[in-house]
Amino acid sequence: MRPADSKQAVLMRLRRIEGQIRGLQRMVEEGISCSEILTQVAAVTSATKKVSMAIVQGYMEECLANTAGGAEGRQENLKEFHKALSRYIDWA
Repeated sequence: MRPADSKQAVLMRLRRIEGQIRGLQRMVEEGISCSEILTQVAAVTSATKKVSMAIVQGYMEECLANTAGGAEGRQENLKEFHKALSRYIDWA
């Protein structure tokens, strides 16, 4: 998959999540039952995790593919990737 394709796929997923969030806001405003709201929160959480993994995978591929500066550049890119992944894992 080309980087532009994966970027479009991620953007499409994020727009879908945005719609789900707006739906949750409406549900709360309309006083929908907690169990139905929690079901939708679980769906949003799942979608967020999936898009996060797509971003992590894309970043990893980019990080490993676009290494300039030989071993030193590769080491720096991997270090940055490790930092980003650590922040994600702390959140997930």
